[in-house]
Amino acid sequence: MDELDSAIVRELQRDARQSNRDIARKVGVAPSTCLERTRLLRERGVIRGYHADIAPSALNRGVQALVSVQVRPLSRAVIDAFKAFTVGLPEVTAVFVMAGSDDFVIHVGAQDNEHLHAFLVDRLSQRKEIVGFRTSIIFQHLAKHDPAPLPEA
Repeated sequence: MDELDSAIVRELQRDARQSNRDIARKVGVAPSTCLERTRLLRERGVIRGYHADIAPSALNRGVQALVSVQVRPLSRAVIDAFKAFTVGLPEVTAVFVMAGSDDFVIHVGAQDNEHLHAFLVDRLSQRKEIVGFRTSIIFQHLAKHDPAPLPEA
């Protein structure tokens, strides 16, 4: 990405709902140039989508947790099957495949502690490939929606 691409991305991170014309004005180019650059950023996979940031409580997800999971045997087939299983669960908001002592970290949202406990006991613990899991309740979640690019290595 060059400086113009970075400027366009920064503006979209700040507010993805602003018009192309507004972004073009803020980054100092013609709207047609901005539109073409944005299209190319989408095609190259730099821009992967536009999302609304919804309060979890509005989605009846008042309790959130990170569940660290260990699976065995550790093979591509087991990893792929477990990813597909977890991402299909309505309580799951994100799945991370990890290196280290945990193989996965799953971000889960539930109505309350009882529903979280039921999810863990009735759904997750029933999987034969899971050899252990640990749950951490999230008290606060702060997200940085406009990270700046890091310098090249």
